[in-house]
Amino acid sequence: MPSNSILAQKQQIVADLAEQIKNSAAGVVVNYQGITVDKDTAMRKALRQAGVKYVVMKNTLTGRACDEVGYGELKQHLNGMTAIAISEKDPVAAAKVLKEYAEKIDSFQILAGYVDGNVIDAASVNALAEIPSKETLIAKLLGSIRSPLYSFAYALQAVVDKNGEAAPAEAPAEAPAEA
Repeated sequence: MPSNSILAQKQQIVADLAEQIKNSAAGVVVNYQGITVDKDTAMRKALRQAGVKYVVMKNTLTGRACDEVGYGELKQHLNGMTAIAISEKDPVAAAKVLKEYAEKIDSFQILAGYVDGNVIDAASVNALAEIPSKETLIAKLLGSIRSPLYSFAYALQAVVDKNGEAAPAEAPAEAPAEA
């Protein structure tokens, strides 16, 4: 039987992971079996740059952390060599980076995830990865707002230009002659 100090350490690890999961926007569980050290290092760097924390931990500890925050459904996916990627702010960042690596490496696979308080399957994680970034969506929105305004401005300018050329030039009014 493990000592009290070891149990306390494990409880603290579970509590810390549960806190990270609870405070995150989204997360993805992957099976990382078969990834080379070079590709794993590159993937971890890409995840860090995207603001995603990548955690490899015992499945039982990850499962307990998921239970604590209400994501018990994720436990069924915690078999074999699994890791969890936790994104604090951007709900699509982890899915995007991990999908890229899942496409490159046959044995690396996305198992499940969570977003907005709901557990989602691998197909939903892949669909989430297809969503454009926040900056791209904002640019598209602004472009769609700007386009009709520019069209309206061009139409008004065309009317002004057309009326300006078609109207005869007026001669300056002459002052009445004094007698």
